[in-house]
Amino acid sequence: MNLGLTNRVAIVSAASKGLGRAVATELSREGARVAICSRTAADVAETAAQIAAETGHEVFSQAVDVTDGSAVARFVEDVEKRFGRIDICITNSGGPPSKLFKDTEVSDWKSAVDQLLMSTVFFAKETLPRMQKNKWGRLITITSYTVKQPVDGLLLSNSVRAGVAGLARTLANEYGPHGITVNNVCPGYTSTDRLGDLASTISQRTGVTTEEVVAGWERQIPVGRIGTPEEFAAVVTFLASERASYVNGTSIAIDGGIVRSLL
Repeated sequence: MNLGLTNRVAIVSAASKGLGRAVATELSREGARVAICSRTAADVAETAAQIAAETGHEVFSQAVDVTDGSAVARFVEDVEKRFGRIDICITNSGGPPSKLFKDTEVSDWKSAVDQLLMSTVFFAKETLPRMQKNKWGRLITITSYTVKQPVDGLLLSNSVRAGVAGLARTLANEYGPHGITVNNVCPGYTSTDRLGDLASTISQRTGVTTEEVVAGWERQIPVGRIGTPEEFAAVVTFLASERASYVNGTSIAIDGGIVRSLL
């Protein structure tokens, strides 16, 4: 299947590792010109070089704090200068710590809002007007299956990521008439460093081993295993493509079936 991504310009944030890196790699394999960012210059530059070596396509990189609106604006402007346009934006960021409500401070809530919601707002404000001028675009927000089914202990993520999903659904209505689709993707348990950190946190809090934590997750998943970043990236890449032109305003769980709701 030709996804129509050759020479499309795609931004992927928080892409030095994990889900972001997998998405950037898959887009580059499909012929897109990819720009990635993360907080640490050395890490994101190394990742860009590795993806370019693997796919044979140029990958632009820059160190960006996605909670800084000015930094995001400079990055998007630099990508446009480098590649001439912006077609696709995949928003992503690290997740907030696992905490119970009694253990949270006001500062935890503010940090989670900046990290998850405002970072998405900053990228949307910079990329959507550029896509609108071209009458074509894809904005995809990476959140979590917790927007469909809250997870105990992930209070901050459960709460704030739901706001990101609401933002994406509203933007889909506003920008659909301009040839732009906006969708939200909801990864379940996927084999990343973030998942390992979460397993360690739960292990410390409950006294069970990390292996037992992971085994408990796998028992909840109908397919019986943790997902891979590559499986997640394949779905995101399809949504970013020409072939997904009639998919708009959705929140798609990529979770092995762990979400039990009908929608």
